[in-house]
Amino acid sequence: MFLKTGDKVRVIAGKDKGKEGTIKKVLVKENRVIVEGVNQIKKHQKPNNANPNGGIIDAEAPIQASNVMLIDPSTNEPTRVGFKVVDGKKVRVAKKSGKTID
Repeated sequence: MFLKTGDKVRVIAGKDKGKEGTIKKVLVKENRVIVEGVNQIKKHQKPNNANPNGGIIDAEAPIQASNVMLIDPSTNEPTRVGFKVVDGKKVRVAKKSGKTID
């Protein structure tokens, strides 16, 4: 998977197309990511210690990883991601600019 927690991404498909946010969690086995402020759902919560009244809360649902694109920090535009070995370390590289991401 080309995405990591904390990456800034833009949604390229679906109901939230065009929105940007940071990745909160990566679900590798399901090939999904949870992006802050994207794919909001209403969740019915039973009362518990953290929320004694329960009720309906807003939460972010996972989105397919193929529906988001990493934003290149140098150009602030969405880009495809590749891997390259630099000094014996495998690093992510932006396809358009060719610069390393991390």
